[in-house]
Amino acid sequence: MPLTGIGVAGCGRMGGPMLAALRKSEFDAFGYDVRPASDFGAFAPFMRSLDDFRKDLKVLITVVRDIAQTDDVLFGAQNLINTAPNLQSVIISSTLSPKYVRALRNRVPSHITLIDAPMSGAAIAAKETRLSFMLGGDTEALRQHQPLFDAMGAHFHPMGAFGAGMQAKVLNNLLAASNTAMTRLVLDWADQAGIDETALLNLIHTSSGQNWLASGFNTIEFSRDGWKEDNTIGILTKDVASALDAAPESADTSLPETVRQAIFALKPRP
Repeated sequence: MPLTGIGVAGCGRMGGPMLAALRKSEFDAFGYDVRPASDFGAFAPFMRSLDDFRKDLKVLITVVRDIAQTDDVLFGAQNLINTAPNLQSVIISSTLSPKYVRALRNRVPSHITLIDAPMSGAAIAAKETRLSFMLGGDTEALRQHQPLFDAMGAHFHPMGAFGAGMQAKVLNNLLAASNTAMTRLVLDWADQAGIDETALLNLIHTSSGQNWLASGFNTIEFSRDGWKEDNTIGILTKDVASALDAAPESADTSLPETVRQAIFALKPRP
């Protein structure tokens, strides 16, 4: 299947750089967002109205915030499943509940290929085209769409059938949320002990406390943020909730719940 008519729905801090990467690799890619095209500066020419977006759409990549916005894109306000006449594939790159994602197979017509491809790496990795993708779907479908992932990322992890990529992503994000909560607590305690932040981060990077947030603290754009509903720290609490939604019935969820509350309590760090 030739990869043409590639539409990115949700062109914010992750979707925007992903669209840029596809364009740079000379794919026929265009974007749609609920914000006006004029908000996208140099990329305004590649943003489409909803009617133009759906008309040429063959491969849809959704990078919207949550389940409600995904439902709008697929079935609700935008309703692309039922109104895009040439739609062949849907790639879910938002981080959502694995239960919701798996249930999409019964809601989307069988002739439309479904792939879940959540990604990790934050906006800096999206801009530098080195995202890590966790992939779920039919093996042949993944092979056919791999050139798209090659354009946007550097690490690719096939996890199994449709939905398995999302399950792996929320488990990975449980660790990311835990690292975020504990790294920020450690830095706050270090301040009170008079230990220099840079010196401590250099120590952590080369010792047993090493973790993704600490090692990238000065490049990850949200590392110093406090919790807000609409920022990346806020998204972390959503991701923990997605993992909890798909937790095994017998699981002890007390630790993830504690982590989520710790993320809620984060204040901006100077």
